[in-house]
Amino acid sequence: MKVLVTGGAGYIGSHTLVALLVGGHEVAVIDNFSNSSPEALRRVEKISSTSFPVYEIDARNESATLKVFEEFKPEAVIHFAGSKAVGESVEKPLMYYRNNIDSTISVCEAAIKTGVSRFIFSSTASAYGNTSRVPTPEDTPLDPQSPYARTKVMCEQILEDAAAVNEQLSVTLLRYFNPIGAHPSGLIGEDPKDIPNNLLPFVSQVAIGSLKELQVYGDDYDTPDGTGIRDYIHVSDLAEGHVAALTYGAKSGTAVYNLGTGAGSSVLEIVEAFTKASGREINHKIVGRRAGDVAVSCADPSKAEKELRWKASRTIDEACVDAWRWQSQNPEGYRGQ
Repeated sequence: MKVLVTGGAGYIGSHTLVALLVGGHEVAVIDNFSNSSPEALRRVEKISSTSFPVYEIDARNESATLKVFEEFKPEAVIHFAGSKAVGESVEKPLMYYRNNIDSTISVCEAAIKTGVSRFIFSSTASAYGNTSRVPTPEDTPLDPQSPYARTKVMCEQILEDAAAVNEQLSVTLLRYFNPIGAHPSGLIGEDPKDIPNNLLPFVSQVAIGSLKELQVYGDDYDTPDGTGIRDYIHVSDLAEGHVAALTYGAKSGTAVYNLGTGAGSSVLEIVEAFTKASGREINHKIVGRRAGDVAVSCADPSKAEKELRWKASRTIDEACVDAWRWQSQNPEGYRGQ
């Protein structure tokens, strides 16, 4: 299948490109590299021994995006492009609404105009907000708690409305839980340009010596060790979920799936696993809880297992080993090139 991937140079996008190419799909990439590096795409080509067209444009640019669709003629699009840091979205809400919603409308309009049949959207488990339903199924009421999460919910609604009135377009919404890890080659991985927002790249940078210590937000939750529990999924499992969605996802209208493992790990369990993987002590200290954090967040992935015939298979230990291989081989990320 010919698949256009927006934001393909990003963390999840680059791993999904590898999974697509290994699966025999033909790909092209749209990325403006505002929060990613062209080096990631060169490394995807190295891993897969396959070259592919790359269009350095902003997906919000309607005419440029349409031109790519007309030139490449994709059968499906996977839309990753957008801003994704929760904290930054609180500080810069209008930027998030502009980036995430405008790019989604632009890409969707181009897909409809060129007869694309499948649209896969990168969404988030943060759409569920502070739900008490754990593990969390897809029919849980949405309660987004940040501008970032609200943009994702709005984009879901926009795509659902578009699919309802365009019979040729099917939309699959994938709500990610907590992606971690890296490709086992060590060539591609998570490369935040500033201080990491997510746990594992922060832990990785403490281990490599780029950051002094990890702050653990609260140890008084109702969990076995008092620290928050999250559903961490290896990024390669997540990438394979997108390939499964191409094959088994919505054939008409809209379908939504959680991509997670169905099991949770605490912050201190992740620290312990990474200490084992790296052979280095992870300096950390306990500080107060962050506003809005919940004790446990975990997916109910049974719908994806049943309908997409997909299930996460890699362990937390594997994810930490792969993340450390990436970090130790690339202490400055792609900027070291």
